[in-house]
Amino acid sequence: MPRRRIGQEELFAAGDRRSSLDDLLGLIDWSDVAARLDVIHAAARGEASWPPLAMFRALLLSVWYDLSDVKLAEALDDRMSFRRFCGFSRGEATPERTAFVRFRRALVAHGLGTVLFEAITARLEAKAVRVKTGTIVDATVVASASEGDGEAAWSGHRSRKAVHSYKAHVGADADTALVEKIAVTPGNRHDGRCGELALPEAPGEVYADSGYRGEVFAAAVRAKGGTPRVAVTAVWCLPHEAPAEKLAACNGPIQRIRGRIEKIFGTWKRSYGFRRMRWRGLAKAALQLSLTATAYNLRRTANILAVG
Repeated sequence: MPRRRIGQEELFAAGDRRSSLDDLLGLIDWSDVAARLDVIHAAARGEASWPPLAMFRALLLSVWYDLSDVKLAEALDDRMSFRRFCGFSRGEATPERTAFVRFRRALVAHGLGTVLFEAITARLEAKAVRVKTGTIVDATVVASASEGDGEAAWSGHRSRKAVHSYKAHVGADADTALVEKIAVTPGNRHDGRCGELALPEAPGEVYADSGYRGEVFAAAVRAKGGTPRVAVTAVWCLPHEAPAEKLAACNGPIQRIRGRIEKIFGTWKRSYGFRRMRWRGLAKAALQLSLTATAYNLRRTANILAVG
């Protein structure tokens, strides 16, 4: 199936201002991403398809700016910084809303969400070089697109209102806060029993909250060569000792590191629209998580390099 050719004119014109998106574009070599996307030919019958790399970059824009398909199509047609990031030159036609629907469907069909996340993250980690000291593992509940989504489940915790949801399980580097491993389950799955899904290889010291107590998670950490550092809810004390102080002393070092992952979830939910899944089904929820984590890692790496 033929593909459209884009970007045949100069992407920069006189008077155009450089944006942060131009810096993100130069952050990695995108040829590997393009090669992995080459299997996709998402087009309406009889039409030439849009270049898949341009479409993938457009989906990253939709995450960074929390845009629906309609708003993404409008912004891509109107904003020069968006056009340059995706490879469209000035005045060139851009995809309509339905093109993004077809492209996402193709990404799910080929199982490319996690594949692309891992490929891009590997390149970013090579640029933001740090000696790995540990991993933070946690999960966050994300409301489903609809209570009619049969693959989601109700999740409740203590006094909180139950939410029809999925659960995003995340493992992040304790130093750089780059996300290394992701997984999605229905919202009623136990954090500790699913914690293995968020463990990268050679995780080092693994910091987690008290929801990960128990031998299931500890054994999974040790099996990958790591050391579990899980917050506890109770400590054994001698008569002269203060339980609250001893518990705080035990959990303090763990919580100071583990708490960094809350900033990741906060960014995703506050700025990237990850408060609710956009589409129904576990596979599409996994794609949304992959796109969100990829977009976050790109921004996070740019910030690390700017400071370093």
